[in-house]
Amino acid sequence: MERKKVTVHTLQARKAARQPITMITAYDYPTALAVDRAGVDVILVGDSLGMVVLGYPNTLPVTMEEMLHHAKAVARAHPSALLVGDLPFMAYQADIAEAVRNAGRFLKEAGMDAVKLEGGREMAPTVEAIVRAGIPVMGHIGFTPQSLHRLGGYRVQGRTAADARRLLEDALALEAAGCFAIVLEMVPEPVAAAITERLRIPTIGIGAGAACDGQVLVLHDLIGLFDRFTPRFAKKYADLHQEIVRAVQAYCEDIRSRRFPGPEHTFSMDPEELAAFQAMLEALPAPAPVAEAR
Repeated sequence: MERKKVTVHTLQARKAARQPITMITAYDYPTALAVDRAGVDVILVGDSLGMVVLGYPNTLPVTMEEMLHHAKAVARAHPSALLVGDLPFMAYQADIAEAVRNAGRFLKEAGMDAVKLEGGREMAPTVEAIVRAGIPVMGHIGFTPQSLHRLGGYRVQGRTAADARRLLEDALALEAAGCFAIVLEMVPEPVAAAITERLRIPTIGIGAGAACDGQVLVLHDLIGLFDRFTPRFAKKYADLHQEIVRAVQAYCEDIRSRRFPGPEHTFSMDPEELAAFQAMLEALPAPAPVAEAR
């Protein structure tokens, strides 16, 4: 039976009913099909694609055009999950009007249902403007990958009481600005629990403990397809990188030993047509010998 489309109101109802929200990244048509069939609530077309798909060292080089390209592919799967497009670095920080235009492109051109952006209270005016344009916004605080250099690397945020209070104030400011949900990344569990308790909107944790209203992981971390590193907060449910290596090694060996392709992988000709073809070949000049490699 086809699932009912997940909306921002669905997520709000899940929080009210204390039903955990599931969220995962996807970057193309086949993975969007797979994760949606698995029943995930939210699909994030994250700028993490810069690292796990495009091979960049971090998320900073990712462009709007790259994000839209992948978002369109995900949308073509017509998932029942809520689709969220990640606004990339410098697509929304410099100018509010540009931020609204770029957010609108995710809905108008790429078929997304909402957008996500990083930052706390300083982003509240931008969130308000995007929401006024009719575009749902998901916030993102704690460790924010686009601020990697300012934060001094991949560091847990909110370890001190003062920093934890700032995160709570950021979350409240984003809620007041109109965010429908907030991602909490690499935040101590007590801090994430306090924020979750005080917000009316759902929190989605990634390295923020079990008290959040939902959880998100990068698909490639979950299925073991990104071999560069696995974050501490990620749980690997499969090791597809090694499975791919094993499968391709077996394929190469089959070719070298002439076990592939076999008869079951080839096509035949009608016997009369084959005889006519062979007669035609006999009338042609003999093929030139293959030159030896020097």
